[in-house]
Amino acid sequence: MSNEEGPWGARGAKPDATPDPEPTRGRPWLWLLFIAAVVGVVVAMVRAFPEAVRKPDDWTDIVYGLGLVVVVTAGISRIRRGAIAQHLRYAAIWAAIVAVVALGFAYRAEFKDVSDHLKIAFSGGSPVATGEHEMVIPQDESGAYVVIAKVNGQRVLFMVDTGATDTVLSPDDARRLGVNVEALHFDREAETANGLGYGAHYAADSLEVGAIRLDNFKMTINKAPMSTSLLGMSFLSRLESFEFGRGKLTLKWRDGAG
Repeated sequence: MSNEEGPWGARGAKPDATPDPEPTRGRPWLWLLFIAAVVGVVVAMVRAFPEAVRKPDDWTDIVYGLGLVVVVTAGISRIRRGAIAQHLRYAAIWAAIVAVVALGFAYRAEFKDVSDHLKIAFSGGSPVATGEHEMVIPQDESGAYVVIAKVNGQRVLFMVDTGATDTVLSPDDARRLGVNVEALHFDREAETANGLGYGAHYAADSLEVGAIRLDNFKMTINKAPMSTSLLGMSFLSRLESFEFGRGKLTLKWRDGAG
């Protein structure tokens, strides 16, 4: 039999050499991620240090620097080396980390506001401290401002009422505190929404609203049943200030009141 040869020698023989694999090309998304991270760092730094960018020349320098980064990284991304892609990946990761840290620093006040809003939303009636000698009472679904305070160390639910001169305990809350309501002399007259009301003097050992503690606090125990006790001006007037707004009541107090 004749040994017929094809283009590569003997019939059926395979070529001796195989083409070299094409070097790995840098992935475009890595380059885009790196550029986005760099831009994020610049935006965060401008936001954190606005005084550093005040003149048109300052912005010109920033744009020039960003353009240089884009040109250089675009050229690097076209080099057919797997190592370049790996280094670019690491650079993008570090740039992203720096961007997150810078943004966290730049928007630290906004993040604190978010934290305070979450605390207020889930406070369940407890006052929320939002600063030194400052706390907030959230508005409930009915539009009232209710807060859980402590009278003689026991929890009592109060509704804030600027129209009430005194801080008033309901008969039921007074009984829970161990007061013999039936033995009281209800000799204090007061105009209420339901007409003339009567109350009795009562001095609590302590009233605590959040971080505020007032000792030997004068209160009134109402004779008629009430849906909730009232935190009136006898408490609010002891504060430095109180302000209603945006669905919350902000209380600020002096050192002597806490």
